[in-house]
Amino acid sequence: MKYTYTFLILLVCFCCTAQNKYATRYYFDAHYFYGTILEHNPDISHLITQHPEGVVLSYNRKTYGERPWEGWYNYPDYGVSFIYQDMQNEFLGDNYGLYGHMNFYFLKKHVQFRLGQGIAITTNPYDRNSNYINNAYGSRLLSSTYIKLNYTRPALYKGIGLEAGGTIIHYSNASSKAPNNSTNTFAFTVGLTYDPNYTEERSYIAKDSTTFKNQPLRFNLAVLAGANETDVIGSGRYPFVTFSGYVEKRIGRKSALQLGADFFVSEFLKEYIKYRSIAFPEDGIDGTEDYKRVGLTAGHELFIGDLSVVTQVGYYVYYPVPYQGRWYNRLGLKYYLYKDIFANVTVKSHGATAEGVEFGMGIRL
Repeated sequence: MKYTYTFLILLVCFCCTAQNKYATRYYFDAHYFYGTILEHNPDISHLITQHPEGVVLSYNRKTYGERPWEGWYNYPDYGVSFIYQDMQNEFLGDNYGLYGHMNFYFLKKHVQFRLGQGIAITTNPYDRNSNYINNAYGSRLLSSTYIKLNYTRPALYKGIGLEAGGTIIHYSNASSKAPNNSTNTFAFTVGLTYDPNYTEERSYIAKDSTTFKNQPLRFNLAVLAGANETDVIGSGRYPFVTFSGYVEKRIGRKSALQLGADFFVSEFLKEYIKYRSIAFPEDGIDGTEDYKRVGLTAGHELFIGDLSVVTQVGYYVYYPVPYQGRWYNRLGLKYYLYKDIFANVTVKSHGATAEGVEFGMGIRL
């Protein structure tokens, strides 16, 4: 899995930095945070002992409207950030994360909302001999997401500004290896910003006000793959592949609606079926059941230049063996590499329980 996680962070960072063709202004920020681990799952209650703390260091590029999407989103920033977090628990250890992020602004740019996605390394993952208490992180490499809401006052004195707000930081390996109960940290933040070019004034280009032209239905095909493990510790990691097809209808400059179907071939389910038939014969599983599934999906795509955010919800119409429920959801990023050819990274989950990280390629016809 180390190669797939590396691909994830490279894709996220590329999506952020590949668009700096026109950008000429940048700034830095540094924040301290202090908070608590949320008990989203009672199975991790024994790991919530003290208040975690850490720092967020970031590099940000400003936008001014050279590309139309920048004006549509009120001229956001994009960049790269690093997080160090002391979990304040000897069994959880410390986490180090690297992220691609975007900052969106509201209320005359005094309120900033940041969304960051990347990978993290934890110093003390689960080990059945030396650290069986840590049932949150089953692997050293983790997928991580953080959101941050700040009140910001930039360049108050010689390029130095102030920010304060709150953040939520999520760590999980997306069921690449059991156990994977994950953690969510809610924390208050305070920090400084520094703009080395604060004396250089630059105006924003006016937003594109042309009328959106209606577009025809488009059909998308994608192949997604990865590797994962059931929540049975030691059951082994197996590859999976998903074939996805959906019809897309653009409803504006920013959004499109989707309707389609998924065909799942998940090798881990084959082992799960075998395990359940032997360990729990009262469930009525005899070991011959099919490990493939078919689902119908509905979704939404939010376009931010060549990058987009995909959210989908699905329901298994072919569901031979019960596993984490018939409803599933998918959240991730899509990047258009060339015209209608795209790469994507998504997390497929059943509610808040991740099944796996999907890496794929596709085409819009």
